[in-house]
This record gives sequence, structure tokens and C-alpha cells, in this order.
Amino acid sequence: MRTLQRIAVALGTAVLAAGAWAQGVLPAPVVSTQWLADNLDKVQVIEIRNDGKSFTREPEFETTKDGKKVLDEFGGHIPGSRLFLAKDLRTEREIGGNKVKYLLPDRATFEKTVQTVGVLADKPIVLVPEGQKISDFNDAARLHILLKAYADTPVAMLDGGMVAWLLEGRPWSKDAPAPLTSTWKATAERFANFVADSPDVASAMEKNDVQLVDTRSSSMYLGIFKRDYVYAYGHIPGARSVPLETLFVNRSGTIRLLKPETYRAVFQSLGVDPAKPLITYCNSGNDSSLPWFIAHEILGNAQARNYDGSLHQWTLEKRAMNAPVPAAM
Repeated sequence: MRTLQRIAVALGTAVLAAGAWAQGVLPAPVVSTQWLADNLDKVQVIEIRNDGKSFTREPEFETTKDGKKVLDEFGGHIPGSRLFLAKDLRTEREIGGNKVKYLLPDRATFEKTVQTVGVLADKPIVLVPEGQKISDFNDAARLHILLKAYADTPVAMLDGGMVAWLLEGRPWSKDAPAPLTSTWKATAERFANFVADSPDVASAMEKNDVQLVDTRSSSMYLGIFKRDYVYAYGHIPGARSVPLETLFVNRSGTIRLLKPETYRAVFQSLGVDPAKPLITYCNSGNDSSLPWFIAHEILGNAQARNYDGSLHQWTLEKRAMNAPVPAAM
């Protein structure tokens, strides 16, 4: 029954997303800086930051010997944007007697956070990562998951993030966000459609009916190295390796996403069918969020989910792992 409900919700979500693009509210799941500059009055911008102080700090630039403009100190924000702190995308909960860290917040907590940020319910959203590191885009993708899970407001992500905006000489502000009464509420419940749990992953491993996609580095996948909050080496048996570094390029210090046809080719070349059911995972659920976004949003795979607890939770629960290479000492 749960599977049938999830499929029904997935189809409904796909129709909603397709309708948003078809109506011209947002052109695609990823928008360019030029599109955003031309349509700022039609959307609300949410900037995701690890350092909240950077929102009101003046950016500093320098010019290299070859005349190239580079960002020396990150700061500022798009005029009128709202600030969302990345720390509010992670929490700790007890699951099966284990204290699991780095999980997405629950519905009530997320709703309160979004209202504090000042998000409106009736205006499309463009998420703006910092843009200097790929982890910035993973943070934006995590927020994207929650916004889609709990409401119907169309949402997209800015390619290149705030760094691209600044380096292109577009207007910025360092004013603190003005008070704004939020009208956003968690009116939907689609969390299980986008987010997998340990039983889902265990079922996929045993039945081999859902592709498991490990988005960590090859050294972690092989078992040479691991994070200290992951308690066993290697990968979930049967998982395919699609390292995060294969899913973006860095141009002049700015993270850029790739074209849909490039993403399809990457997945297929690494043994993953991007059109079939899949679950992405990493160490803690963060680095697999952008790969989920790519599969679900850019490639339109409504059956793609992200394993929130990822290997931190999986190994806390002492579940099966495969380490084909001895760990480095």
C-alpha cells in the first residue's frame, strides 16, 4: 500500500512540476543569472548561507594581472532576498534507539523556520546557494526537497549561485532583511516521496528493484577512507558509484551545473539508468542531495529519492557493507 501511495504522489508531483514550467512561472528547475535579473519582480529569492554574517558583509573584489575579476571576500546578497541558514537543514533525532545526526527537520520545525525567514506562499521561489563550493548546492538541494515535500510553491535553483551574480557585476545589497509577515504554510505531505529511510534502502538492496547510487568519492566507495561519523568502510552492497565530482564543473571559481543530456550520459556510463527508480546516498544525506535534484528535477525522474540518514545511520544500525579494498592505515 505504501508503494502505491508513493507512486500516486510521485505522479501528482510530476504533474505539478510540469504545470509550473508550462505556465511560464519558472522556465526550468535551474535558472540563469540573466533570467533571474530579468524576472526579480516575479519571484522571491531565498539565499542559503552557512555564514549568516556574510549576508550583510560587503563583498571585496580584486583584478588579476591578466585583467580577470575575482572575488576576494564573499558577501552581500541579491536585493530583496531572504536569508536561510544552512544549519536549519540538519537536526538530530532518535531512531530505533540510535541518535542519528544531520537529519532533515520535521514538518512543524521546518514550517516555523520558513515563516521566520519570511517566505510567501503565493510567489515562486528561486534558491540561491553561495556558489563557491559544491556543498553550497547540496544545501540548496536539501532545502528544495523540503519545500517540495511540504508545499506547492514552484521552486528553482540559480546556476552559479551568488558568486556568479557578483562576478557578473549585478546589483547587490548588504542591508539586513526587512521584516516580512510570512504566509507560507506546510500544506502538503510528500516527504516519503522524496526521502528514503533505512527500510527502503534495505529493501532495495535485497530485492535489487531500486538502484542505489553512492555519490561519495571513489576512495570512500572502495573502502580506502571513511568519515569519522560513518562506522564501517565501503559501500552498501549493490550500490553504483556516481561521485559528486562528476556532476559539476568549476569555471573561474564558480560552480556550474551541467546540461540534462550530459547528466544522462554520466549516469548511464556509470551503470545507472536515470529514468528508473533510484535512491541516492552519501555519508550524511547532504552530498547526495544535489544528485537527487539532478535525477528528480533536471532529468524528471519522479521515482528518485534521497536517503536522509545515509551511511551515518546505516552503519549506526550495523547494516551490511561491502569494502572491496583494504582501508588505508
